[in-house]
Amino acid sequence: MLNRGVWKIRLRSLLGWSGLALGSWTFCLLVLQVLFGQQLEQLQTAQLGRDLALNVRLTELALERYPPHLVTELTGLDLAVAIRPKPVLAAPSAGFQRQIQALQNQLCERLSHCPMIIADQDQNENRGVWIELISPLEPIWLRVNVRTPMSWPPEPTLLGLSLVGAGMICGGLFLLIEVEAPLRGLEKALSRVGEGLEPDAVAARGAPEVQRLTRRFNAMVRRLAANRQERATMLAGIAHDLRAPITRLKFRLSMPELNTKERERCAGDLQSLERITGQFLLFAGGGDEEHSVPVPLDQLLAEVACSHPPDQLQLDLESLEVIVKPVALSRAVANLIDNAFTYGKAPVVVRLLRKDDQCSIEVWDQGQGMPKEEWEQALQPFHRLDASRGGQGHCGLGLAIVVHVARLHGGHLNCCYAEDIDSIKTAGQFAIRLTLPMNRTEETIAKT
Repeated sequence: MLNRGVWKIRLRSLLGWSGLALGSWTFCLLVLQVLFGQQLEQLQTAQLGRDLALNVRLTELALERYPPHLVTELTGLDLAVAIRPKPVLAAPSAGFQRQIQALQNQLCERLSHCPMIIADQDQNENRGVWIELISPLEPIWLRVNVRTPMSWPPEPTLLGLSLVGAGMICGGLFLLIEVEAPLRGLEKALSRVGEGLEPDAVAARGAPEVQRLTRRFNAMVRRLAANRQERATMLAGIAHDLRAPITRLKFRLSMPELNTKERERCAGDLQSLERITGQFLLFAGGGDEEHSVPVPLDQLLAEVACSHPPDQLQLDLESLEVIVKPVALSRAVANLIDNAFTYGKAPVVVRLLRKDDQCSIEVWDQGQGMPKEEWEQALQPFHRLDASRGGQGHCGLGLAIVVHVARLHGGHLNCCYAEDIDSIKTAGQFAIRLTLPMNRTEETIAKT
């Protein structure tokens, strides 16, 4: 059944393109005949004049010895014996009259005398001319059919040019419909993949080569989705497996056998393990399924920062309401604040600013920050610029999670240095800025 359906689609496509080719050829032929009809008429008249001059001379020589009916039988010419041919049923057109005059001029130039020519055109537009012949006994007329530039079959030159034109039109439309349009849809899907999003399957249409490319792209997208799902399952499984021993260690720490120093050391290790577990869970896909809602962003940031003492963490917030995923954004900002305290120097300043149709969340500290050339590396998962920090519960996922949350909101992440900012008042020496769009609706964010 599938092969039959494919063959039906191909047959319809073939019939459609065949009809388009026929229509394009007809259109090109008509256009060429309109554009070059007068030039063709002149060429045809000149050729007909040369031929008629020879036929008229030979026929007149034959009529000197043989009767008209015998000449007609021998040569097949249309001869009529009459004082004047039958009357014209329809008045000749202006173009036909012009063609008759040109034909008469040709005959007058090529013969010793200038014969009389009478138009013969009926209501069906069948055109011809009567040419008076010199006969020793009786008046004789020779009838000759005259072609029009629009007659069938067309001139071979016009026929060839119209076929070339039709081929160019069909080729251009084929590239536009069967190649360019499907490739444009494939390009949009590729751009979504490049942005870290998961596009829908692209319909396989167009030329067979483009369809094969589309099917392979869809297979690649499915493999990428399966890999992401496997990664999320693996990380979630690791985090789940870690929670069980953490819970058991917490229970053992509650026993009175350990002294205070040992208990505090174990409690610190447990906090590091719990932090790593939370980072794994968040990187495994936390926030992807969360719905976007309008949130007072200044209040959300104040709530995230409330666990730190005021002398260590300062707030500089504008009153803004933005459509965001609140849980995912809270975790991202918490990661930025934690990194500022871990790798920078207090006090840490959290600023919320609006500029045009964007808002920026800046987390400043008083440290020197990271080298500019290492910024891109710091955004990679499981990458730590300072390997010695790994024992404090840092697994190299903090900034990778923030980048993921920024992409979920259609924003981006970058770093700032005080010496690069043309402002007298700065909140610190180094900052990481999370920029979010302001004008996105809930429906737009849900699509991403």
